[in-house]
Amino acid sequence: MRLQMYENDKRRYEYRDIAVSLALLTRLPIPLKRDSFTRGARAAWAYPLVGVVISFILATLSGFLLWLGLESGAVALVILATSVVLTGAMHEDGLADCADGFWGGWEKDRRLEIMKDSQIGSYGVIALVLSLAARWWALSLLLDQGAYAALIAVPVVSRAAMPVVMAALPHARATGLSHAQGRPDATVAASAAGIGFVIAVLMLGWSAFSVAILAALTIAAVIAIARAKIGGQTGDVLGATQQLVEVVLLISLFG
Repeated sequence: MRLQMYENDKRRYEYRDIAVSLALLTRLPIPLKRDSFTRGARAAWAYPLVGVVISFILATLSGFLLWLGLESGAVALVILATSVVLTGAMHEDGLADCADGFWGGWEKDRRLEIMKDSQIGSYGVIALVLSLAARWWALSLLLDQGAYAALIAVPVVSRAAMPVVMAALPHARATGLSHAQGRPDATVAASAAGIGFVIAVLMLGWSAFSVAILAALTIAAVIAIARAKIGGQTGDVLGATQQLVEVVLLISLFG
């Protein structure tokens, strides 16, 4: 009886963690109770599953548009726009804020101040333009090659990277979205990475190992830069992590 109750509670937490992760990382209308977010960073293991949902939507949409006869470049543009709408551009915003803050300030406090500012600067604009251009180019090639499996694997792995950075770095400030969620332990981060890797293997086969290595190197670079610039991580750093891992993987696989 106790074992059955434990299994039921565990399953209930798992479902809730997935719903919380979807509500946190997307703009999908997920019905949740007010106390659903109490587990905070412990739900971060489900971040790669958010990538599954997003990538399934994007893959389905791209297949439909190609069936209608649209060229791959146009479809790639629609996919990018849809991704931005689904996520509320929160990851793109994080990339822009990190670019502005990391290279627009000379000391930690000033960098954090710039990152919190809602206005975007030159570094942020350049980072967004380069990121969107690289993703559009790589997605166009992906669609030309019919590599739909990668359209699922890359968003999953890029979101599996976020809990790893959360666990590896302390909070750089005492406020903000990342601080409110808390810091996951190594088990949660390893679970997210493991889920991401398994899905990558299912989608890409042996190529998943090179994907894992490139993702790990990108994560290591983000951790090193964030530690040097602001002494830790913020929600912006996590968003930038997702964007950078996605760009690196798309270019490496299809560039």
